[in-house]
Amino acid sequence: MPPSIQSEAAGPLQAGGPARSIAYLSSRYPTLSMTFVLREVLALRALGFRIETASINPPDRPPQKLTPTEREEAARTYCVKCHGLLGAAAAHARTLLGDFIGYLRGVLLAFRLAGLDLHRLLLNLAYFTEALMVGQWMRRNRQTHLHVHLASQAASVGLFTQRVFRVGYSFTVHGPDEFYDTRGQYLARKIDAADFIVCVSSYTRSQLMSLSPYKHWGKTIVAHLGVDAMLFSPLPKPLPREAFEILCVGRLTPAKGQHLLIDAVDRLTQLGRPVRLHLVGNGPDYDSLRAHADRLAHSESVVFEGAVNQDRIRSIYAIADVFCLPSFAEGLPVVLMEAMSMQIPCVTTSIAGIPELIRDGIDGLLVAASDLDALVDALVTLMDDEEMRNRIAKTGRTRILEHYQLARNIEKLAAIFVEQIKA
Repeated sequence: MPPSIQSEAAGPLQAGGPARSIAYLSSRYPTLSMTFVLREVLALRALGFRIETASINPPDRPPQKLTPTEREEAARTYCVKCHGLLGAAAAHARTLLGDFIGYLRGVLLAFRLAGLDLHRLLLNLAYFTEALMVGQWMRRNRQTHLHVHLASQAASVGLFTQRVFRVGYSFTVHGPDEFYDTRGQYLARKIDAADFIVCVSSYTRSQLMSLSPYKHWGKTIVAHLGVDAMLFSPLPKPLPREAFEILCVGRLTPAKGQHLLIDAVDRLTQLGRPVRLHLVGNGPDYDSLRAHADRLAHSESVVFEGAVNQDRIRSIYAIADVFCLPSFAEGLPVVLMEAMSMQIPCVTTSIAGIPELIRDGIDGLLVAASDLDALVDALVTLMDDEEMRNRIAKTGRTRILEHYQLARNIEKLAAIFVEQIKA
C-alpha cells in the first residue's frame, strides 16, 4: 500500500477499522440486472460499513426512470466515464507526478498482459486509465480496499487499480460470463492478485478452483446472495383467472432460453390448455422474441411486460401461477429466490448453481437445459397437480427462509470482510 493512501486513511478510519470501509466497483450501478448489488450495499451500510460506490458506466436508465433509492445511489456514486477526457487526463497527471513507480507498474502490466495483440493492448490501456481514475477517487475518499462485483471488465479495472495503487483487492464471482473467455478476462491473474474471492455458489467456486493452483483455493469463499423474505412475501392472486399464468423475469438474451419457453407455451396452447406467458425484462433478444411470439397461432398468449423496476416487481410476481426460467447458462439467479420467497412454484434448469438452490421435486422442478419436451411436461405437471404446486411453493419459501435470507447472508458476507480485509 503506498504511503499516501495509508497515511490519509489511518486517522479517520481507525474507529471503524479498515475492514469496515470498502470501495465497491461495478461496471454499471445501479442497474436492473444487478439489483442484488444495491441491496448488498444498503445492507452493509446498515451494519455500520462505510461503502462508497463507483461505476464505470452511468445507470441503465435516465434518472426519471430510476426508483427513489436508485436515484439516491446514482447521485452518490462516482461514475468513471461521466468524467470524460478531462477526468482521465487529471488522473494520469496526478498519478504520474505523485507515484511514478506505481504508474510504471500499471503500464508494464498493460503490455505484459497484451503480448503482441495490439487490440488487447489498447483495451488494457483503457482499463489502466479507468483504474487511475478509480485509484485517485479512492485516495480522495481514504479507501484502502476495492471490492468488485463480477470478475469481468470491472475486475480488470480493479486489477490495474491494485497494481498501481497497491490497494486491497477482492471480487465477487457469479458466472457464467466470466468463464467463457478466462484467458481474455485474465481470470487466473485476477485470482493470483486478489486477497480473497467471494463466490455466490459452490459451482462458481469449483470453476475458479479449476483455473487456479491449489495454493489459491483458500482464497475462494462461498457466500450466498439472498432476498428480503418479508418484502418478497406471498400475495393473493387476482381473480378471476382466465388462463394459467406463467412468469419469466430476466434480461431478454439467448442465455435465458426465452425462445424455448415461447415454444413451450405454443405447445401448451396447441394441446388446448389456456396459458399466458409474461416476459419481464428487456435486452438484445427483444425483437427476435417478439417476432417469434407474433408467429404463434395464439400470439396473445405471450405478453411482453418490458423492464420493471423493483418497486413494481412484486405486483408482477403476484399474477404468476408458476415461475419459469429455462436458462442455458446461469450463476445463481436472484429472480428464482424472489419467486420462491413469494411462494410461487418454480420450473427451471438443472445447471450451474441452481441445484444448490432448488432440490428437484422438493423446492421446484428441474429439467435439462434445452429439453423442450421436459419443460412442457414439467409445466403440465404443475398445471394438473394443485397439491404439488402448493407443496413446492411452501417448501420453496421455507428454503429461502432457512438459507437465502438477505439479512442473514449479508451478515456472513460482513464477517468475511472483517476477517479478510487487513490493515
